[in-house]
Amino acid sequence: MKSCVRKVITFVYRLDRSEEPVNSNMDISTGHIVLTYMEDHLKNKDRLDREWEAMCAYEADPCSSNVATEMANARKNRYSDVLPYDHSRVVLTTNTNVSGSDYINASTITDHDPRNPAYVATQGPLPHTVADFWQMVWEQGSVVIVMLTKLMETGEAKCHRYWPEEGSDLYHIYEVHLVSEHIWCEDYLVRSFYLKNLQTGETRTVTQFNFLTWPDLGIPTSIKALMDFRRKVNKSYRGRSCPILVHCSDGCGRTGTYCLIDMVLNRMAKGAKEIDIAATLEHIRDQRVSMVKTKEQFQFALAAVAEEVHAILKALPQ
Repeated sequence: MKSCVRKVITFVYRLDRSEEPVNSNMDISTGHIVLTYMEDHLKNKDRLDREWEAMCAYEADPCSSNVATEMANARKNRYSDVLPYDHSRVVLTTNTNVSGSDYINASTITDHDPRNPAYVATQGPLPHTVADFWQMVWEQGSVVIVMLTKLMETGEAKCHRYWPEEGSDLYHIYEVHLVSEHIWCEDYLVRSFYLKNLQTGETRTVTQFNFLTWPDLGIPTSIKALMDFRRKVNKSYRGRSCPILVHCSDGCGRTGTYCLIDMVLNRMAKGAKEIDIAATLEHIRDQRVSMVKTKEQFQFALAAVAEEVHAILKALPQ
């Protein structure tokens, strides 16, 4: 396919962008219990503080990051204090890698099945790791990318542009065509890529959902906007067995908060009888360091889950 795919930019602003909660198998009694738990945490500042302090004291085991600190790999890390654990890092195939390396700053995040990760959490690519990024997308089979940062924030580079502004670009053996860019609202936009492996001739469509109004180390101004965004992501992803690739700048603050919210709500949608958000975050932190970086982000995750559960309960027949 030639580089004649034209980028289609569309503005899809709507007066009412709200989407109803997705059909859920959530147990009603569990929903009410979870809602009570969330609201108690949000009202009781001391309880929230104690739980966050316990979370900060929690240490993953194993927690070695020896591969990430090797001299050849250190320059591939955007931040020296955010390194993937050896046991959960994404391992690239060396014989198709641009530099013959198997390292990328990315971690697989599993829910129940360690053989099938639910997410790949990664940093925003650096200029010299973009080819590694697309190799990871290809090898992990990911068809949905969730990007939670802008390229620049407060004058600082947070993520290198890893896609062409128009037409196509070649990243080692991966040709990426920007097919379309849909600006849904001021909070997020959606890009569609046509990805081709020039070595095998295989092709794939990858959709990127870019949330724009979530500041680094902060929280979104609107829970509703993020929940609408999540529903759009999951509508595109539905039925897939590959991991969703999630990144911000460091791949742990905003990325961890999104994964926590999504994992908890997915468990509830499948009818889970017990939900422990703190234990779920510990499970996620066992797989990547510093997932959910601030107490404010943890509190936001609780509030987002509570709001979505409330909306689902409201939609259920009483």
